[in-house]
Amino acid sequence: QVQLVESGGGLVQPGGSVRLSCVASGFTFSTNAMSWYRQAPGKERELVARISSTGGSTSYVDDVKGRFTISRDNAKNTVYLQMNSLKPEDTAVYYCYARVYWSHWYEYWGQGTQVTVSS
Repeated sequence: QVQLVESGGGLVQPGGSVRLSCVASGFTFSTNAMSWYRQAPGKERELVARISSTGGSTSYVDDVKGRFTISRDNAKNTVYLQMNSLKPEDTAVYYCYARVYWSHWYEYWGQGTQVTVSS
């Protein structure tokens, strides 16, 4: 059974930082790319950052480039999202995402963690 469990969200002031974590289980974490998505109120869910299986390749949506960093620890089956210089428009529910190949591709989502940027 695949599980993705996020943690680390909360209320943070503009300009502040927060680190999200996602612990994965039920599949071979080290051979799968991982992603973070977010969904703000009234908006569609969007891809924020993606990291390759080894961590050697990362990509980001333009809005967060230079402020967010995705990383992973394959020994701990964990992917992180370090969020710096936060803005009110970063307020959203953040989701961990994995696409895993069994007999065909399956998509898995975590339960989400709320990040609220407000003074």
